[in-house]
Amino acid sequence: MTSATSLSSTRVAIIGGGPAGLMAAETISHHGMTVDLFDAMPSFGRKLLLAGKGGLNLTHSESTASFRARYGMRQDEMGPLLAAFGAPEVRAWAQGLGVNTFVGSSGRVFPTDMKAAPLLRAWLQRLRSAGVRFHVRHRWSGWKRATSGHTQLEFATPGGDRQYAAEAVVLALGGGSWPRLGSDGRWFALLEQAGIPLAALRPANCGFDAGWSRYLREHFAGAAIKSVVASFVDSAGVEHRRPGECVLTVNGLEGSLIYALSAALRDGIETSGSATLRLDLLPNRELVSVVSELARPRGSRSMASHLQSRLRLKGAKAALLHECTSAEQFADPQRLGAAIKSLPIRLVAPRPLAEAISSAGGVRFPALDGRLMLRALPGVFCAGEMLDWEAPTGGYLLTACFSSGRAAGLGVLAWLAGRGQSAGAPPHLPRQPP
Repeated sequence: MTSATSLSSTRVAIIGGGPAGLMAAETISHHGMTVDLFDAMPSFGRKLLLAGKGGLNLTHSESTASFRARYGMRQDEMGPLLAAFGAPEVRAWAQGLGVNTFVGSSGRVFPTDMKAAPLLRAWLQRLRSAGVRFHVRHRWSGWKRATSGHTQLEFATPGGDRQYAAEAVVLALGGGSWPRLGSDGRWFALLEQAGIPLAALRPANCGFDAGWSRYLREHFAGAAIKSVVASFVDSAGVEHRRPGECVLTVNGLEGSLIYALSAALRDGIETSGSATLRLDLLPNRELVSVVSELARPRGSRSMASHLQSRLRLKGAKAALLHECTSAEQFADPQRLGAAIKSLPIRLVAPRPLAEAISSAGGVRFPALDGRLMLRALPGVFCAGEMLDWEAPTGGYLLTACFSSGRAAGLGVLAWLAGRGQSAGAPPHLPRQPP
């Protein structure tokens, strides 16, 4: 890498080429503004492509109130963004790119071909046609405020360090999950040094460690636990309960059912040091029926054979039951039945942030005005997963990124339009992280 430095200028710089950054670029360029879009990776939308590997879940068709509730403690902050650009608007936007969508049996919304690549190609082509200038392999490394009020951005590139002076900046740098795709959380130190209020980045939609025995790890890692109901009672006494399926891993549990409860489980572990998840292994059978079947004479058959014969409980489910019960419980039909209907699994830690599907934490909402502009840094906006919100999988993550990117883009347009009405010296910005 050379040490050459060049200075260019742009009206608006957007850092981060994921869904939020792309949506901000579309919103701003639609009004004729010059937009430069930067990303540290060799191409744009890499996490979007990965998310669509098994079918691109764009959004969800449930009611507005239920949709909003998926954002938990941040539903009040996310509500206005979703009201302006929610599930119906996402579907209409995709249709405008030539991508038809359909509602699956679970209520999730997908492109008719299930693929992410055609949508991303059409989107990038539309942005190029609108004059957006793309810069790959540009890793944001620092910034400072020029006397003119511009923000001078510094990037490390394969060709040397480069600088861009921008009138307005949108930061859409993602969270801290999937660092190999660009969401590595390196921006955290830059904003922290600038005095921006931040919440620590934490894993969301993640698996958990349970400390399995060697036998379970070696014989059942990767096995699915299907048709169960999971429940967890948090420190406030609220029960979180969901049906679904999960997967036994070498470390513990993961899968869609676990992801749906991950925020509550993670918070429980942070509060108490561990969290007890309970699984109903036979949700379609009543406890009385289960105990009755277990109490039937089994003759010379083992309890494992008895479980399979009377309750069709075998394989990974039976192994998990054996793992989490004592010998005394296993031999007592009443106690074993109670365990089958409410099997306690002690989870001791979430999996690392780099393994999570998404992340919680980031820029706190009180640090932002209604346009998603940082109160301490006029002209600098934030969008996407780097904001302090979280949501389960099911289309909620993408929809929030789309809606916040659009809101930040509209915020830039409004701020530039009224820029001459504000006064005061711009604040100092640090050049590089500590």
